[in-house]
Amino acid sequence: MDSESDSPNSSAHRQSKKNKAPSNGGIPCLPEELIVEILARMPVKSLLKFRCVSKSWLALIYSQQFIKTHINNSRVGGNFSNYRVMLTICNPIFDLKHCPLGSLMQEPWTDVCNIDYPKKHPQRAVWVVGSCNGLICIALDEKDLFFWNPSTRESNKLPPVNVNIKRGFYNIYGFGYNECDDDYKVVGIFCVFGNAGAYESMVKIYSLKTNSWKRMEDFKGGVPLDDSGKFASGKLHWSASRKLGLDFRWDIVSLDMENEEYGIVEQPNYGEREYDSTLGLLGECICVLCNYQSINADLWVLKEYGVKESWTKVATVPYMDIPGKLLYSKPLFMLQNGELLLAFGIHFVIYNPMDNSVRIPETSNLQNFLEADIYFESLVSPFANGR
Repeated sequence: MDSESDSPNSSAHRQSKKNKAPSNGGIPCLPEELIVEILARMPVKSLLKFRCVSKSWLALIYSQQFIKTHINNSRVGGNFSNYRVMLTICNPIFDLKHCPLGSLMQEPWTDVCNIDYPKKHPQRAVWVVGSCNGLICIALDEKDLFFWNPSTRESNKLPPVNVNIKRGFYNIYGFGYNECDDDYKVVGIFCVFGNAGAYESMVKIYSLKTNSWKRMEDFKGGVPLDDSGKFASGKLHWSASRKLGLDFRWDIVSLDMENEEYGIVEQPNYGEREYDSTLGLLGECICVLCNYQSINADLWVLKEYGVKESWTKVATVPYMDIPGKLLYSKPLFMLQNGELLLAFGIHFVIYNPMDNSVRIPETSNLQNFLEADIYFESLVSPFANGR
């Protein structure tokens, strides 16, 4: 006769069943919340492979809430493993290349790789308008615009802007995001100079949600300088020049992506010395780089948007002893320890505040570049209704 311990209702039998390995090959089942938490911290390349695990994982990875959580995780703290540098090449042919930001700043050598982009052709001029949440806007021959996610290799061609303005105009674009409506927008400023210094402009704005362009109020705040708009704090920003009496003033003009209203960003006192200024982005803040006659360059950052007193000089970068009168053209990224990556003519330069030194990082497959832009990998779709 069996003992009590062998009875199906005994406590020993129940404990034995509890300790048995699961029937799925010994792999324990994790709570759904923990699975989502783990996946939201994975690189995009891995997530694209995980789509094949199951239908539920496919739906999760393509859900808008998961994509936004993944974006927020990419921005947190000093982690920049998902960040990359996009390089615009124009000589000997037009091209785009990219490389990991972390390798460029911390490794002794960085491989720069070619990348395929929409309608790639060596004779078509390519220009990066800007990036938002891992989505990049590029312009080909300054007329064909694309939303492009280089991480997922998806792209979407925008409808033509159809501008009726006098011949000889020049155009400036900006790429931004309206968080309230979850809508990506492109602003096109089309400018033309007439006789006796006359100037006129036309501004159009594209919405991904409506997939259409509309005309809006003409540019306010003077004459925009020939550079892409810088997106920060829900607004696009351009450098602009306007005449005050016999002098000219340099302003930072903003355009709100939600209400489509213009504004002027108050600037700090940069000092009495003569300087060349460049508007840029550092993280999610606008910044100004002041070049003082090839002696040094001051980097100012607006740490709290809308508060003039929050403009802070975060670095004074000395110039290297390099032949030619090159200027620091753009700040790109700053580590938590203060190390700063800048574009210096056709080179990268890293400034170390610890010993006040500058160096050129070693790269392969890169002779020179015209522009450099920072983006991070994401799952954001270039289409209005996702996938």
